[in-house]
Amino acid sequence: MSTEPVPGQDTAESGDTGGGVDDTNAAVGAGTGPTAGTGPAAEAGGTDRGGARTPAAGAGGDGVDEARAASAGVPGGTGGEPESAGEPGEGGQANEGAGAAADGRTADAEAGEGGQASGGTGPEGDGQPEGGTGQPGGLGRDGRPDPDAGSEGEGAGSRPSEAEAELAAQRIERERIERRKSQRQAPLASGAKLSGTAADLLAAVRAVESGEKPPATVFAGPAPAPRRPAPEPQRPPRPVPAGPDAEPAGPTPETVRAVRGVLAEGGAPEVLAPWVAALLGESADSALRADPWQLLRIAEVRPQQADAFARALLGAGAGPDDDRRGRAVTVWLLEQAALAGHTALDLPRLTATLAQHGVPDPDAAVQNALAEGEALAFQDTLEEPGGAHGTARAPGAAGESSAEGDEEEAEERPVRVLIGLERYALAEESLADGLARLAASTPRAPGTDGTKDTHGPAGPGGDPADGGGAGWERFAGSAEGAAADLIRAVAGHALVVHTGGEAALAEPAALLRAAHLLGLRVCAAAPGALGRDRFAALAGPAAPDREGPDVVTVAGLLAGTEGPGRDADGTLALDLLVVVDAPQVDVETGALLVESLSDGSRLVLAGDPGVLGSVGPGRVFADLLAARICPQVASRRPDPGPLGELVSGIGAGELGRPAAPGREIVIVPVRDAGEAVHRTVQIVADSVPRALGLAAEETQVITPGHGGAAGTRALNAALKERLNPGPGRFGGFDPGDRVVHSPAPGRAVPGRVVKGDADGLHLSCAGRSVVVPRERVERSVRHGWALTARQAAGGRWPAVVVVLPGDAARSLSRPWVYTAFGRAGRHLSVVHGVEQALPRAVAEVPEKPRTTRLPVLLAPQDPENG
Repeated sequence: MSTEPVPGQDTAESGDTGGGVDDTNAAVGAGTGPTAGTGPAAEAGGTDRGGARTPAAGAGGDGVDEARAASAGVPGGTGGEPESAGEPGEGGQANEGAGAAADGRTADAEAGEGGQASGGTGPEGDGQPEGGTGQPGGLGRDGRPDPDAGSEGEGAGSRPSEAEAELAAQRIERERIERRKSQRQAPLASGAKLSGTAADLLAAVRAVESGEKPPATVFAGPAPAPRRPAPEPQRPPRPVPAGPDAEPAGPTPETVRAVRGVLAEGGAPEVLAPWVAALLGESADSALRADPWQLLRIAEVRPQQADAFARALLGAGAGPDDDRRGRAVTVWLLEQAALAGHTALDLPRLTATLAQHGVPDPDAAVQNALAEGEALAFQDTLEEPGGAHGTARAPGAAGESSAEGDEEEAEERPVRVLIGLERYALAEESLADGLARLAASTPRAPGTDGTKDTHGPAGPGGDPADGGGAGWERFAGSAEGAAADLIRAVAGHALVVHTGGEAALAEPAALLRAAHLLGLRVCAAAPGALGRDRFAALAGPAAPDREGPDVVTVAGLLAGTEGPGRDADGTLALDLLVVVDAPQVDVETGALLVESLSDGSRLVLAGDPGVLGSVGPGRVFADLLAARICPQVASRRPDPGPLGELVSGIGAGELGRPAAPGREIVIVPVRDAGEAVHRTVQIVADSVPRALGLAAEETQVITPGHGGAAGTRALNAALKERLNPGPGRFGGFDPGDRVVHSPAPGRAVPGRVVKGDADGLHLSCAGRSVVVPRERVERSVRHGWALTARQAAGGRWPAVVVVLPGDAARSLSRPWVYTAFGRAGRHLSVVHGVEQALPRAVAEVPEKPRTTRLPVLLAPQDPENG
């Protein structure tokens, strides 16, 4: 491993001062002298949601990334320290523009976790470009399309864009959830206090917390029945995602005008009108006037801003004890928790945080949210050593006939009560049901779906129709290492998990080719375009004379714009689906995937457990590994060379010092953020091309956040000036600029600018032509020479430069370092200004825990637990 000495005096950009890869001497984590930058970085990434900046926004209000956020023009909103969403959820957290003023608390603190204030380098985002009001960024709070945004053209034909197709798939999921909601008992009248089981739930929790009663006496209802589905249930036809013509119409101009009038009367930015109208419907103006706190449904509006808006409309009647306020703040806190990756919150934590936000009766606020059907309550019996755990909604009282011995045993069983938004609760339940169904189903053999293989011989001495044990065993016998184990596991099971690093991807690729040769309808999918292209190069054709299996993005597969399409019953026309980079799959996407697979289809989830988790809520891959309801195949194939040794050590919590005779790893100490930017440009433009023969296009810069003096914005500006200078006449972009396009919140597709004209900005993204309308450029396109680790997840580049300025120290964690360093294929340069914070993060800072229900939901399906 090499360390470049810091020259006493910077020279010209020629690289003559030791261009970053030529000198040797030290190791990662060595002290580098004093570092500049004293503002602590956020613990983990918030996001920059897309949107137009509003005239009402104060200067410097970049909600997540900058050191201060300005009030967005809502009376009473005060500037404060920025907010962080922890590990960000889809769409992000507070941002520039309307409603983005912070209140000096982090989102994890809002959720009762006590996050870190951000300064200097801001927390990283999730693939969304920085910009103004978050709601204009393509999707509304409930997933509806941006009412004002133009549609993106992709190619010259009438094919729906990625954003439109993805919205169509999301709409189907919402319709499914609405159908399930309609089957539930109608909610109580608005504002009524709870009675019955919901009220009993809160009373029971209070009794347990105070020590008045043991858990058994209040939660010892009958054990939930096992949720294992029948092996081959009859499944109703599923709808096929509709095209863009089926998109629901946006609000009428009259509705938008009426809402704009209400917003102006309350002193709120009128630019929010289209999104408020889209969320609240045709009677949005009267609904907002009747309940001004519904303004909190706009992602960037803070409680104190909604309070000021309510006071302007209601006068003295808008008090902190208003039931409407308590209910709205409850839902807002649950939304903030989802942005941080949680699918639910512990009730004590939620009520404590409500009290911190000035809600005088937190219990009543939660009751009202439950009564209105805006949240759901769950009681989970936690796992004991050697025992089972379960879950139930609204538990009843203990049965009088319970034996005394059973009651005493139950008293010792820990329980927790969770409150969650119905959207994520139902998605998590649907995901658990689908995973259990797959785990219990019998895998389908080739030809049993009514299709006929036309590919020819399956291999030496093989027949495509021989998809039984003998056919699979032939391929397993010729496979190497864990690939053979994976093929055998998939031969007999419909749900399999595969774990391993970058080199281990060769094993699911071998499985995919074998299944393709056996005549199965196969496909691989990755959460992003970077992962898709990376795995497609590995999968290749199954034989020289035939096409390779489809490798697509998950969004494209679900939307029908990529992959094999769907059968007559609406399920995917597949016998085997391999999902790579599975840790990036959130709970809603996971639910859509399993619901789209028919009984007998095989699903393989493959990924590296050490990388950063999904942008959206949930931890699907980790929870499935913990539940152990299906075979798990762990690869024994190590990543090669010094880079593989370094990354493997980081995964184990140790920052090693592997020898790097081929300049595979170079450490560049820096003293401050300005020097970090200077040296980064020097490495990308001069050192790596000169020493390794790699063009600047083959090098990716990764840094912890978007803001700060060495965040993605500053680095991209410096790299553009050096690599592709120009006036930026097309919204700040020029032909040849390296960019990242976000067609939907949480999505990041790398590309290049081709040209700009009256139609918009023309991009080439992952081999496809995309036209971004002019009004959407600012909020959906940003420069891409420098990315955050979350944006880079799933990608792999010949050379990577990881920039760690001094103010990023508190942003670091083991998964972040593992993810960032693991993106390098041949060469890694670390621009190092965090001193001992780097080895400390690797050794001591795991990823922030997420509260999810999936392990408990899957537990009844565990054969060991009955």
